[in-house]
Amino acid sequence: MTKPRSVKERLRRYFRERVGEVVRNTELQEVARPASEWARRIRELRDEEGWAIRTHTDDATLRPGEYRLDEPPPPPGTYTFARPISTRLRAQVLERNGYTCQMCGVGAGDKDVQRPGRRVILHVGHIVDRSQGGRDEMSNLRAMCSTCNQGARNLVQEPPSWAWLLGQIRRANVADQQRVLEWLKNKFDST
Repeated sequence: MTKPRSVKERLRRYFRERVGEVVRNTELQEVARPASEWARRIRELRDEEGWAIRTHTDDATLRPGEYRLDEPPPPPGTYTFARPISTRLRAQVLERNGYTCQMCGVGAGDKDVQRPGRRVILHVGHIVDRSQGGRDEMSNLRAMCSTCNQGARNLVQEPPSWAWLLGQIRRANVADQQRVLEWLKNKFDST
């Protein structure tokens, strides 16, 4: 059998032959050789063709540099991917949200309590998902950590009301109220 010419096709074949198996980045580099853009081709398979390729950011059982195709890929042409959120809009949302998850409050680079030994990675997620008619607009986007982003897929969740939020803070113990105060000071103090 002849070796496919494109890097993406070689990666497609390699993953298809190893559905459910963990493969290392060194294996994928070898498959892609001499090309160096193998990681980009994997993102294209995930994002543009709907392949269920998992990494350590998706699955805590995987270590950095490990990949796994969880299920056979969809037939060509059956997966349509909406264009990604622009880099500029993503940066604006992260800046507006103070580089903080809007669901649980963790900040970019904080220790990730859900995945010990790792740091928090922020994503930009939709409040009303695209699949439910949500648009890529500032008012419909928010910063979310990996854990909250995974849990919120295709769910519509309104931000908490002022009254509810204040009630939660009032119910908290004094030490936690002081932590909230310090967090708000750090977030909004421009001096």
